[in-house]
Amino acid sequence: MSLLLDFVKKQLVGEVNHPAFKAGDTVTVHYKIKEGDKERIQQFTGVVIQRKNEPTTASFTVRKISNGVGVERIFPLASPFIDKIEVNKVGVVRRAKLYYIRTRTGKSARIREKLTTSKEA
Repeated sequence: MSLLLDFVKKQLVGEVNHPAFKAGDTVTVHYKIKEGDKERIQQFTGVVIQRKNEPTTASFTVRKISNGVGVERIFPLASPFIDKIEVNKVGVVRRAKLYYIRTRTGKSARIREKLTTSKEA
């Protein structure tokens, strides 16, 4: 029964080519919005606070502060409405779920950035 469910999930969900990211990373999600007969792309930039589930039903939550109010949005990873995902910063965290960020504001809500070494000589 389990093999049959796995087969059906793979058939329903197409192949997605998104970059590798994890909790603590700052990402920009380009999401297609359909309004009437028009379609536009909206960008949502924030910190990934969690990734969930197995690859076929995976989702991730992105949090940002907008006008002093915390806004979280959950995106299914295999959604056809996601145009692309850009990883802006790679964060250094010790947790897989960053729920504690919800209660923090200001400097205590910062996440350390992974320093990249570039050899351009």
